[in-house]
Amino acid sequence: MSAVDVFGVTKRFGPVTVLDDISISFPDGGVFGLLGPSGSGKTTLLRAIAGFHFPDKGTVHIGQKDVGRVPVEKRDIGMMFQSYALFPNMNVAENVGFGLRVRKVGAAEERRRVAEVLELVQLGEMAARKPNQLSGGQRQRVALARAIVTNPKVLLLDEPLSALDKALRVEMQIELKRIQREIGITTIFVTHDQEEALTLSDQIGILKDGRMLQVGTPREVYTRPVDVFAAGFLGDANWIPPSRFSGLTLPATPDEHHFGTRPETVQLVASPPDDGRLCLQGRVVQRIFAGAMATCIVDIDGTPWKVVGRDREIPEPAGDDTTWLAWLPEDTLSVPRGG
Repeated sequence: MSAVDVFGVTKRFGPVTVLDDISISFPDGGVFGLLGPSGSGKTTLLRAIAGFHFPDKGTVHIGQKDVGRVPVEKRDIGMMFQSYALFPNMNVAENVGFGLRVRKVGAAEERRRVAEVLELVQLGEMAARKPNQLSGGQRQRVALARAIVTNPKVLLLDEPLSALDKALRVEMQIELKRIQREIGITTIFVTHDQEEALTLSDQIGILKDGRMLQVGTPREVYTRPVDVFAAGFLGDANWIPPSRFSGLTLPATPDEHHFGTRPETVQLVASPPDDGRLCLQGRVVQRIFAGAMATCIVDIDGTPWKVVGRDREIPEPAGDDTTWLAWLPEDTLSVPRGG
């Protein structure tokens, strides 16, 4: 397979700069998730790698070859679109084999490779079905099989699971990871789903306003965000009001940083702990049941804090209930002000 390298890529549509001097490397054989809000540039970056957009400035390399001006059909990539884009008049095998026929692969070789990849995505018994006879998850697998049957150097996925319901999306996250590990292909995918990015990715890139804000492993980006936006975009974050800085042992200068926690690192306790944990007092205002887990909303000087835990650990609010919130010092988020 091949690594992908982007060097100083800028892309404009009219007066709007959609990608602003982006440089990033996507490791050979890894899974890289591009995450960001609408308009951040993540899909434009994916399409620039694919060849649907040519950069106004900068280059794209696939396997150390400059493909910045190479058309999409000559880049040796596999791409799976959000809509799946299956041909309704073709059965599963014909849909999967379409790219091979375009490449003038012989009929016997096409049948062999189609059968092989359908087994990989666990659709071997459905080769003769039409797309309208398949479930959403099965259509997603057909689209994936079509993207990888040509043995591309790079697999690009644009919101691959967004059309699926939550239960099926979780199931397909596991399947996508299994298939990617089996074939070992360099994979870059765009998503707006935070859980999906954390689950699938070896590395994550967060984009904002056409710039790459932060790149790292899922754990690094989640536990050490570079600013308030990154912290809030990849999960929930609680921020300590400046009025409560006094008495807390904080990891940096309070007037230069925001401090906070992730909801799942906080515990509700009856009194201030004496075991080195940091703590704040607040008032319980709401409890949200979510099956095995529950969320407690605690007001701290007008700032709402979320505490997430097992259902039996989260109390029901009772009038003017006060509580203490405790967390380990190493779980404190610290990001520069202005971010």
